Amino acid sequence: MLDWFLDALIDSLKMLPFLYVIYLLIEFLEHKAGSRFPQIVGKARGIGPLAGGLVGAVPQCGLAAASASLYSGRVITLGTLLAVFLSSSDEMLPILISEAVPAVRIIKIVGLKILIAVVSGYIVDLVLRSRTSVDEKAKQEAENAFGAFHCHCNVFLSALKHTLEIFIYIFVFSFLLNIIIGLVGQEKLAGILSSVPVVGEVIAALVGLIPNCASSVVITQMYIEGIIGAGPLFAGLLVNAGVGTLVLIRTNKSRKGSLGILAVLYGTGLFWGIMISLLNIAI
Repeated sequence: MLDWFLDALIDSLKMLPFLYVIYLLIEFLEHKAGSRFPQIVGKARGIGPLAGGLVGAVPQCGLAAASASLYSGRVITLGTLLAVFLSSSDEMLPILISEAVPAVRIIKIVGLKILIAVVSGYIVDLVLRSRTSVDEKAKQEAENAFGAFHCHCNVFLSALKHTLEIFIYIFVFSFLLNIIIGLVGQEKLAGILSSVPVVGEVIAALVGLIPNCASSVVITQMYIEGIIGAGPLFAGLLVNAGVGTLVLIRTNKSRKGSLGILAVLYGTGLFWGIMISLLNIAI
């Protein structure tokens, strides 16, 4: 037990400096350009899903939250909202970088997520023939919603706070994973999740729906450890919109409609995760 604890602690501590540098860069990016996100997506009429898929890939939870508010005010289409949600991955990118995952693999993961998000967004808009009716009041509310997540405090302290928060998640999960692997065995654990088709994707997508950064940490770490493959990874991270789902439920007038959107989000992520597994796409 002590060895498992120390291994988890040492591995997590090794990531600290890399995580801090990454989150510091994200904080600077957020302060320079993040506040203009609602205007950018709100004005992107015909290219809404494309704009949503591209900006959603930026690891900043306020983007998904602002998109949910924009959709609730019908400033953007459902396809654009889903594109942002599908391309969002919460803590995936910082963890992949800090774990020294090869750059080519990271580019493949992020690029494929963006492609899936954009294609899915346009399909939804095409099927529903979604249209927007610009509402300046709704746009202002969206900017205010983004402001709730857009920290104006010291970027160095903000990055440090975020780093320590994610460090705790990584350490706790790594320790628990060491215990499980030590008792069950890594190959056997991976076999349990992959022995029955689709089960891994279904479970990962359910975990991904949890509106907390811990869910993306768990899914990404399990992929890095080789416990889940590319299919479950994408199924879980495609649906991982973080607090965006909570903001959607709170701001959208139709509770039933919000649940329907989450069902579409889950189904879309699950579908693409299964397809990636079936096609045996190398990531």
